[in-house]
Amino acid sequence: MTLHVVVEADGGSRGNPGPAGFGAVVKEAATGQVLLERYDSAGITTNNVAEYSGLIAGLRAAAELNATRVDVRMDSKLVIEQMSGRWQIKNAGLRPLAAEAATLVGKFERVTFDWIPRERNKEADALANRAMDEAAGKAPRDRIEREVVTPAAEAPKSWAPPALENATRIALVRHGATPFTAQGRYSGRGDVPLTDEGEAQAMAAAGRVAGIFRDVDAVLSSPLTRCVRTAELIAAEAGGVPVTVMDDLIECDFGDWEGKTFAEVQERWPGEMSAWLASTSVAPPGGESFQAVAKRVRAAMATVLHSYPGKAVVIVSHVSPIKLILRDALAAGDAFLHRLFLDAAGVSTMDVWPDGNIAVRTVNETAHLR
Repeated sequence: MTLHVVVEADGGSRGNPGPAGFGAVVKEAATGQVLLERYDSAGITTNNVAEYSGLIAGLRAAAELNATRVDVRMDSKLVIEQMSGRWQIKNAGLRPLAAEAATLVGKFERVTFDWIPRERNKEADALANRAMDEAAGKAPRDRIEREVVTPAAEAPKSWAPPALENATRIALVRHGATPFTAQGRYSGRGDVPLTDEGEAQAMAAAGRVAGIFRDVDAVLSSPLTRCVRTAELIAAEAGGVPVTVMDDLIECDFGDWEGKTFAEVQERWPGEMSAWLASTSVAPPGGESFQAVAKRVRAAMATVLHSYPGKAVVIVSHVSPIKLILRDALAAGDAFLHRLFLDAAGVSTMDVWPDGNIAVRTVNETAHLR
């Protein structure tokens, strides 16, 4: 079964640069029925960045619906012409966004880009303005998306991945164990170190990575000590490759739940816990939602693919970022996040091609830990 959708997207900035927002509407092409809506603040940025953010949000929503064909319609001449390959991307700040959009385009059998006048893009424009109003406190914040109102189509059939010569090969490694790991405590921004067991696990993971990649071109890490130390051991095994810290690879901020067990949180914050488990838009008290984590992790992945095309890259991070990367790579839904378990020092691998094709080869390898 195939699903043909139309993505209408827009973004705007009040000040250029200034407070910005974006919106996207996904409709069934045959009927015009709205299937999903997305909108959010883009922070302080330019119109063009906000417009690209709207495009990315719309393509991601279409991927979640398992769409096979997408017709993108925007009133941004710049985005349409650049994504169609007719205009060069001269602004360096837009290149990672265009690369992320191109990666998403590769998930579909066919994507077209068409410019439309602003009066025909009113729905997406209204969502972008709503995001800016809510961020400024001028409108109540109620929801980020409208749920699917018709059953999603079946996923398109897979195909054999191309040869590896021009693929970016990525190993995703969770850090080794810390004192919180065995105790089952939420470990977010707290900078807990590896235990002796964690050090041994990290060294074992280093050996496994060396067995996967003949040569490692880059080792990237969350800024927290437990990841940096794991990355250092992997880099040493790879011949002394320098470790590069990427702040966007940091773990989710669990706020008031930091250092507490699931049972402790369930007892003290039962309502907040239920809401958090039910929606990726909900954050723990004083913390960060998975949607917010996903946004920065996608930016990090776009930077990786832009900076290391055709290279072998090791990313050392935490449970939440790695789960979100794998969710996106597999075009899975949010339920995936609660059904996947990642062991300390577990290794997952994936390949990404310039046309956006992705092959997830392994998930949570642990044989090296036994």
